[in-house]
Amino acid sequence: MASVFSHALVAVAMGKLSRHPVMDRRALWWGVLCAVLPDIDVVGFGYGIQYGDLWGHRGLTHSLVFAALLAASLVALWYRRESRMVRAGMGLYFFLSAASHGLLDALTDGGLGVAFFSPFDQTRYFFPVRPVAVSPIGIREFFNEQGLVVITSELTWIWLPAAALFVGLRALQQACVRDGKAVAEDRR
Repeated sequence: MASVFSHALVAVAMGKLSRHPVMDRRALWWGVLCAVLPDIDVVGFGYGIQYGDLWGHRGLTHSLVFAALLAASLVALWYRRESRMVRAGMGLYFFLSAASHGLLDALTDGGLGVAFFSPFDQTRYFFPVRPVAVSPIGIREFFNEQGLVVITSELTWIWLPAAALFVGLRALQQACVRDGKAVAEDRR
C-alpha cells in the first residue's frame, strides 16, 4: 500500500481544485477519510481474515463498489439539502478520493494486488508499471531505513506528479477565467 500520507495528499489536492464554497475544510476532511478508510481492512488480520479473502487487505474495501457506496452514504448524510449539482459534485469527489486508494496501491511493488471489482470478481490487479515502494503495515515499521525508501518513492511517484498536476490544472483554471472575462468584455 502507499502510505496514509500519500492517500490523504491525493484527496486534498483533488478537493482544492474546486473553488465552490461547499468544498470547505469539512469536505476536505471527508475526502481524506474516503482516501484512507479502505485500509481499515488491516484490522481483519487480527481476526484471522486472510490477505486474499473478500474482506482481506486490498479486497472489498479497495473496490470501486466500496468507493461508490461510501460516496453515496456521505452525500446522503451530509449534503442531502444541497442542489443536485452540488450533490453530484461531492459524490464524484468522495468517489474519486476513495477510488484513488486502490489506484495508488495498484502502483506499488508489493502485496497481492487490488480487487477493484469486488464483490463481483475477486481477481487482484496491479498496473503494468509499479514504481511505488510498498509501505509497511504499522507505524513502527515505517520509521526505519525501509520507511525512507518508501517516502522517497512516494515523493517521486505520487507527491511531485500530484503537485505538478494541481499547479497545471490551477493555471488552466486561471487562464479560462481570464479568457472568460475577456470574452465578456468584448461582448459589451
